[in-house]
Amino acid sequence: MNSITYQEAAAFLKAHDRYLILTHKRPDGDTIGCAAALCEGLRHLGKTAHICPGTGETHLFTPYLEGYLAPEGYEPETVVSTDIAARNLFTQEGQKWLERGIDLAIDHHPSQEFFAKVTCVDAGRAACGELIYDILHELGAVTSDMAVPLYVAVSTDTGCFQYSNTTAGTHRIVAALMETGIDTFALNKRHFRTKSWARLQVERLLTERMHRHDGGTIAIAPVSLSLLDEAGATEEDLEDIAAFLGQIEGVLTSVTIREKPEGGCKLSVRSDTVNCTQVCAQLGGGGHAAAAGCNTKGSLAEAEEAIVAAIRQVRDHG
Repeated sequence: MNSITYQEAAAFLKAHDRYLILTHKRPDGDTIGCAAALCEGLRHLGKTAHICPGTGETHLFTPYLEGYLAPEGYEPETVVSTDIAARNLFTQEGQKWLERGIDLAIDHHPSQEFFAKVTCVDAGRAACGELIYDILHELGAVTSDMAVPLYVAVSTDTGCFQYSNTTAGTHRIVAALMETGIDTFALNKRHFRTKSWARLQVERLLTERMHRHDGGTIAIAPVSLSLLDEAGATEEDLEDIAAFLGQIEGVLTSVTIREKPEGGCKLSVRSDTVNCTQVCAQLGGGGHAAAAGCNTKGSLAEAEEAIVAAIRQVRDHG
């Protein structure tokens, strides 16, 4: 394990060149925002930097990648991962660079596997974007071109600053980003106040078909492949769907269980009272105390039985 501070990470980035930046599969706003901001920041220093193609992003995040993706045949000297905690989270394109060796990992997950040669990790950060901000600030002025994707990174990982991971430090960083003159109203409208018709249909069906356990304190929403067809929805309409159930009064722990086309299920757990990392670790997953995920084999019903048992185990026995 070779862990470094954000100041040391900044010095590392200043000393190297020809960067390739990696994001995790099924990317969220944090990994995309971090990669885009870091890429812009490195270019601002006069470095050559690109983001690894094949991110698999939804249309919501495509604008933040424009102009940053590596051209075909690009050979980097330094490979950096952003917001990636585990080896199984690398994209298909990223896997070959994992095999070659990751030079620097920047992350905020307590389940970090320390796969890189050096790792800058701070599990106390609400978003990896907070860590990237401090690194870029150490290297010089944070411009509005860096601030936009950083705001997306931090705001999406905190549920627009509503999740329990939000700290006073989060707000101080966001205030600094806003002072660069970025249009946070437009970003908030795009990411938090706009839903497709298909997304509304997904939420309707989940409300009808969800299961409540333990007096309504645990809410489980199975998302079958047929549900997506019924709602006329795609993967893009499921962005952060796990947070939806947590809005129900009395729910302390919520889980979405998504049926995968290749078999098995992907589970996303959210809770302010039960350690989600410990819950998902029982099923081979990981993440944060308030939000974590895992994968299981078998049917939706089997996955539900397994995750409810794991939640009860952590809740009742720690």
